[in-house]
Amino acid sequence: MYLNLDLFLRAERLSFFKSPFSARRWAFLVFFTTLYLVMWCVVACGRALDHIFFPGFKRQPMRSPVFIVAPPRSGTTLTQKLLCLDEERFVHNKMYQTVFPAVVWQRTIDAVVWLDRHTGRCLERLLGWAEKKWFGGWDEMHKMRLNQPEEDDGFFVYTFVTEAIYLLFLHVDELWEAGFPDALAPVKRRKVMDFYRSCLQRRLYVSGPEKTILTKATQSSGAVESLLEAFPDAKFITIIRHPYKSVASHVSVFWPVWQAHSPELAKNGPVSKAYARLAVKWFQHLYAFRNRLPAGQYHCIDYRDLVKNPKTEIEKVYEHFGWKITEEYRARLTAATQRQREFKSTHEYSLEEFGLSKEWIQEELGEVFEHYQLPR
Repeated sequence: MYLNLDLFLRAERLSFFKSPFSARRWAFLVFFTTLYLVMWCVVACGRALDHIFFPGFKRQPMRSPVFIVAPPRSGTTLTQKLLCLDEERFVHNKMYQTVFPAVVWQRTIDAVVWLDRHTGRCLERLLGWAEKKWFGGWDEMHKMRLNQPEEDDGFFVYTFVTEAIYLLFLHVDELWEAGFPDALAPVKRRKVMDFYRSCLQRRLYVSGPEKTILTKATQSSGAVESLLEAFPDAKFITIIRHPYKSVASHVSVFWPVWQAHSPELAKNGPVSKAYARLAVKWFQHLYAFRNRLPAGQYHCIDYRDLVKNPKTEIEKVYEHFGWKITEEYRARLTAATQRQREFKSTHEYSLEEFGLSKEWIQEELGEVFEHYQLPR
């Protein structure tokens, strides 16, 4: 099981010894580091046992996986949830499956869930209460539940090559490759992708050996070259949202966590601006990447059209890739998009509150504005 030890130790050194001392932040760091190492060992043990009890996962083929990749806050969650309704075609990852990427642990969890359902559902009620406590504060920004479709970032956390580390480790520029895996040395890129492939193989092996894996990872905006090298027959779905909204929302999601462990941070300070630069680089990277692929492997959704008529946009995805929509899936899609029209987010944010400007974004992303005809 791969861990980018160099990146991990660098993050620890920078946070403990190259930052102003803060007892509050140190407490967060110690707690995270301890929990991280414990979970890494638990998952590593489970994956080792997979080779003994479920060796067939190694032979599980990966046929044209589908990756939903776009900068955060661009409608990737909505797109994933709508596509996941096609249960006859796709297998997706739920949060608990990204936290425990081992066949042994997933089989164990499935057995516990089965037992709980036949003994009064006490554990289900307890977890429901705990999920609201753990994740409820993020519901307006990104609703998370253990048994719902989720990003693949959970897999990458174990490699430490994930932008999620910026929630706690604030040295974005010094830890750049965590959020931009294509900047890694080729050997390390391959190790990350080998680990990722093994996670997806296990997921298919457990729940749908003959189906297509469907995944979403916003952080893969900085890893699309690596994904294409590892999965040359993959299909990519991306979404373009106006950078004024996407970049500001991107930073706003992490701000409450930064404030929790480092209340002295300025909202419009260097950390917010560094994290915004990462979001802008993702836009640039995806824009350049689109020319690398034949049309049959790449499709871009306009966020404005997605929120206006989700069903139509999903149907366009199917038409583009030559997939057939079954009547069962069409009915689920229609019902889901009707519910989506009734949802109104109260999450508010602006570029200016994080010390960013529209002029800066226009300067950095001029080609993107022109190509997608985005208003300035």
